[in-house]
Amino acid sequence: MKLNGDDHLYMQVANGLEKMIAEEVLLIGDKLPSVRILSKENGISMGTAFQAYYHLESKGLIESRPKSGYYVRFNHKRFPALPKMIPTDALSHDVSVKEMIASLYSDISSTDVINFALAVPDSSLLPAAKINKSVMYAIRNSKDHCIGYEHTQGNPELRKQIAKLSFNWGGKIKPDEVVVTCGCLEAITLCLKAVTKYGDTVAVECPTYFGIFQAIENMGLKVVEISSDPVSGADLDSFEKAIKKFPIKACVFIPNYNNPMGSCMPDEQKKRLVSIITKHNIPLIEDDIYGELYFGKNRPRTCKYYDTKGLVMHCSSLSKSLTPGYRIGWALPGKFTDEVKQMKRIHNISCPNITQAAIAHFLQHGRYEYHLKNLRKALHTQSLRYMQAVIDHFPADTKVSRPQGGFILWIELNKKVNTFKLRSEAMKHKISIMPGRIFSVSANYSNCMRLSFGKQFTEDTEYGLMVVGKLIRKML
Repeated sequence: MKLNGDDHLYMQVANGLEKMIAEEVLLIGDKLPSVRILSKENGISMGTAFQAYYHLESKGLIESRPKSGYYVRFNHKRFPALPKMIPTDALSHDVSVKEMIASLYSDISSTDVINFALAVPDSSLLPAAKINKSVMYAIRNSKDHCIGYEHTQGNPELRKQIAKLSFNWGGKIKPDEVVVTCGCLEAITLCLKAVTKYGDTVAVECPTYFGIFQAIENMGLKVVEISSDPVSGADLDSFEKAIKKFPIKACVFIPNYNNPMGSCMPDEQKKRLVSIITKHNIPLIEDDIYGELYFGKNRPRTCKYYDTKGLVMHCSSLSKSLTPGYRIGWALPGKFTDEVKQMKRIHNISCPNITQAAIAHFLQHGRYEYHLKNLRKALHTQSLRYMQAVIDHFPADTKVSRPQGGFILWIELNKKVNTFKLRSEAMKHKISIMPGRIFSVSANYSNCMRLSFGKQFTEDTEYGLMVVGKLIRKML
């Protein structure tokens, strides 16, 4: 195995072994070289060899057997089949999802529930101590102790730091192009309000994040659903057909690690999407909240990167990567910046002063990129552990997505399983899941569910998935 100086030595050794497992040079059940032999073969210390094995063990790819050594435990080729892309009906729908969603949010902050429904990272993966220091700094160094109103457009330093974050996807954004919002959903809502009026039609992916449906319903808009592939995202041929059939005034897409499918639209497809909306002069509201949580070597581009006319209204936040409860989000509304600022003034004047000042300081001094690197590694590992548990405990005909970023699995079960009823049964055991029905306004996905792997994998986690698996089998 050839080593170079770009990565830690143990990571290079671990990556080499992982590749051999993926290519089935090493099969499930095969014994791995002893730590002493691994050390000698690669010219590394015993400690480095142990680190390589610990890393693979944390991913669930190998296991340690007492007095026997390390063995291959899992191979990516064990992954189940992918969920199907369900064709959408060519209809414009009124939207009504609020009753179902209200029942799901009733347990959002419960501490005695094994929560697979909530799409946030485990608090243990977040740099709470450093954020607390930034809060104290903000209070001590603000001229009014952060008790006054902030600028409607947002804290100037925070907008500067958000503009810098755009470098990661190739953006060249100026601070005065940023509008700070209370989370990504508010950014999406303000953008929708800026470009639509009551009764207008909006195109969305199917399935998509239920919060988008809530916003659309609240504004009295109609929705056209665009079929989506679990790997490559929205079907752009279907989108073009919908444009010819309906007077679409705006569209909302989640190109990077879509919620709930986890799909990532290839960059060439994003370029094509921007070309389509530019040709028809349709604003695109781009939800990029998971874009920084990629598992590969490079961050995927955004649609905003390909936008030359200011039609892409890019929305994101730090809720999935740093501080869910601080509600720091933003919009880059392009040519609609003035309209979005006006909507922000009407909506809530400005976001809280103290959280903006604290996060501005953290982004300056808290080594956010270093935190993201560790978070991505942890989430990638958790995705494999959860996948193995689903394979072990769910029925054999279960289909599961294979996200390359974010922390959501989309699971398709046997047609006999109603996941809204499954949720009710699971809650009797203090286990919360998200039924697939709420991710579409048509009657699709009643046998699907969204499973968040943001929670660290523990004995409780495995127990929860085992119970859900047993409940599924009972429903069959």
